[in-house]
Parts: sequence; structure tokens; C-alpha cells
Amino acid sequence: MKPVLQLALDFINLEQALRAAREAVAGGVDWVEAGTPLIKSEGLDAVRALRREFPSATVVADMKVMDAGRTETECAAKAGADVVHVLGAASDATIRECVEAAERYRARICVDLIGIPTPEAMIARARAVRELGAAHVCIHTPIDMQMRGEVPFAFLRTVAAEVDMPVAVAGGINSESVVRAIEAGAAIVIVGGAITKAPDATAAARAIREAMESGTPVETTLFKRVGADGIAEVLMKASAADVTGALHNTGDLRGIHAIVPGAKLVGRALTVWTYPGDWSKPVQAIDQAEDGAVIVVDAGDQPPAIWGEMATHSCLQRHVTGVVISGGIRDVAEIRRMSFPAFASHICPAAGEPKGQGMIGVPIRIGGRTVRSGDWLVGDDDGVVVIPAEKAVEIANRALAVVEQEERQIAEIDGGSTLGKVSELTRWEQLRRDPDGREE
Repeated sequence: MKPVLQLALDFINLEQALRAAREAVAGGVDWVEAGTPLIKSEGLDAVRALRREFPSATVVADMKVMDAGRTETECAAKAGADVVHVLGAASDATIRECVEAAERYRARICVDLIGIPTPEAMIARARAVRELGAAHVCIHTPIDMQMRGEVPFAFLRTVAAEVDMPVAVAGGINSESVVRAIEAGAAIVIVGGAITKAPDATAAARAIREAMESGTPVETTLFKRVGADGIAEVLMKASAADVTGALHNTGDLRGIHAIVPGAKLVGRALTVWTYPGDWSKPVQAIDQAEDGAVIVVDAGDQPPAIWGEMATHSCLQRHVTGVVISGGIRDVAEIRRMSFPAFASHICPAAGEPKGQGMIGVPIRIGGRTVRSGDWLVGDDDGVVVIPAEKAVEIANRALAVVEQEERQIAEIDGGSTLGKVSELTRWEQLRRDPDGREE
């Protein structure tokens, strides 16, 4: 079959989903999917709305059915779904009920193999559900695994070569990687964020369609997920605010401020603990730092200065990326002329003395956060955020996802809307109960 482009609408607001879907269909999308978050938020009215909006399109309901197969499939099909997604982890009995219910309403069943751990197990399950009557299966790398740099193509290639049925693929696909998906055997390519988060979803869908038909990737700057070697590049695209969003609005070093307006800081920490005013260990750390490191100093969050013009010149010689100080800094005018990313809690003219007390490379506590050597720092005019080293790949990818989502929202606002309208803010005010059990 000719490869199909399926749009995954993983929104929580129906009107947002419909706006993106209209643009995407104009750009060449074949199938339109009510994603699981949308169905959980809006119910099957989301499927009904897509059916009304796109009467000739194939409408997919990503129900992720796990039990009550007949009931849930019938509900989705009656709402207008042509394809209903069921979990491969469901029992044979559930999948059989889904298939029988779908047949009554001229719908089809796609079995999502998400969570099945090995290619061998995927192949076995795909063959089994084919015998049960499923129309196709889906190789799916979930969002939370995408954020750790995982992609579905190796599993896709193995499964597609071994099963006699169309195979769908989902998981971070964009206009560059879609060619790889088709080469690996995908008959149905499911794309979400690379279209729905684009400022112009029509252009994004058209680029993916062009790549699918020409066999030539179309370059994109966003909608990519990286591994460890891409952390710095991705974090340079994100602001400190974006990173806190990825960290559930945590990670900021309170009381640490930008010394050089407009300077961007991204790098791995080399930590220093010293006494207020003792600049010996901070300066020694410059000579120990690797290229791209950020010197992070706990100097007691008080003056006198432990950093100035000559230390900054030394950093430029050693290719140190920046400095973050819980304590004093001076020679600010000269540091600004050098455009060196410097952040501190105090500016003062007086320096201390190099007494040699302190340690390099030990965990420190500044701005209410623990920072360890090897952790990542992102800083800009808003301040500095620390990312634990073990979460750096995931948080970098999540921060880029925040950037993508905000670019889409800004495009909608610039088109004549407002943030409150775009996000349908009043719908998501939390309902609470008072001590007497009444809703507030």
C-alpha cells in the first residue's frame, strides 16, 4: 500500500486540536487521529467532531483499549472512528471482542505494541493478533521514552520484515526521519508534534508529505530528539524558563542573577567550595576545567568578590563557558565588554584574599539547589537552572518540546487570539473541596 500519513492530535483541548487538524489536512495528511490525551480530556465528542469536520477522511480513535473490548470499540465506531487502537498487552479475548465489534460497524482494529519489550515478542504478538483479525499493528516509542533519545526504527525494521500485515510507526517522526521510517517498512506513518506544534501546521505536513513521496529528507530545526552528544546543541535553543518548564517549574538557582545582559550560558559544572572572598580555589579550578565547562562556586552567598576581570580572561584562554557564583563578583564593566556569561548573587568592588581554603569538584549547595560536577547549567537574563547529569538527555529533549509548543501558541496568539483563549484556561481551574467536603 502507498504509505499513509496519520496525524496524531495529542491535545487536551478540542478546539486547539481542530485548528491544527484543519491546517494539517490542507498540507496533505491522510488519516486524522483523536489521540489518547484528547479522548481522555474531551471524551468521544472529539471523535464525533473530527468525523463532522472531515467527513471523507479516515478517522482514528487511539483508545488504547485494554479491557471491555466490545463496549469501548462500539462506542468509538459509533462516534465515527474508522480505526480503533487496542493495546497488544490486552488479552486475546479482549482483542477478539474488539475485532468482532469493529466488523459490525465497518471499522478496523490497529494493535499497538507499545510496552512489549523485545522484537521477538513483538513479532509473536503481531502474528497472533493477525490471526485474531487485527488489520494492522503499530510500533510505538512512547513520548516519555522519546525524551530519553529512543527511536522506533530498529524494532520497526525487524517486525515489518517478519509479519504479513501493514505496520504503523509512531514516535518522534519528522520531515527528516520519515524517510527512514518508510525505508524500515512503515505502511502508516504517525506524526504528532512535528506537525501539531509547528507554527504553520500546513507547511509542516506538506514538508513531511514531500519527504515521503520523494524519498529525500526535508531538513528541520525542531522536532528532533537527541542523545548525550546533542545535549548542548539542544539546550542552546531553549531558555532557562523553558528548562524549568521541563523540570516541572523547578531547578532554578534562587538569588543568582545575570551579570552580562543577553549572554547565554550552557555547559557542565565544575564545582568549587570556598570561603567568602577566598579566590584561590576558583582560580585554580579554571586550570582544571575541561573545554566548555562552567565554574560554579559556593562562596557563602556574600562579599567580598572572588571573581573579576583577570579570572574571566583566563576562562577565555581555557575555553571555559561561564561562571556561576553564590557570592561576590567585581570588574563587571570589563566582564560585560568581554560578553562572558557570568552570574552571581552579589556585585561589589572589593576582593578578598587567596588563602587556599576550600575544595574543587565537591557537591555544593547554592540558590536552594545542590549542584554537582557534571550537572548541566543553563543561564540567561532570567537566571540559572541546574539539570542533574543523569536526567540531562531527557530534560534537554523536554525543554525543546516546550519551545516547540510555545512557538505554536505564539503563532496562534499572533493570529488574533490570546493566551487565555488558546489554552482555554478557565476549563482547567482545579476543583477543590473544602474541609466539609463541598466543592469550592
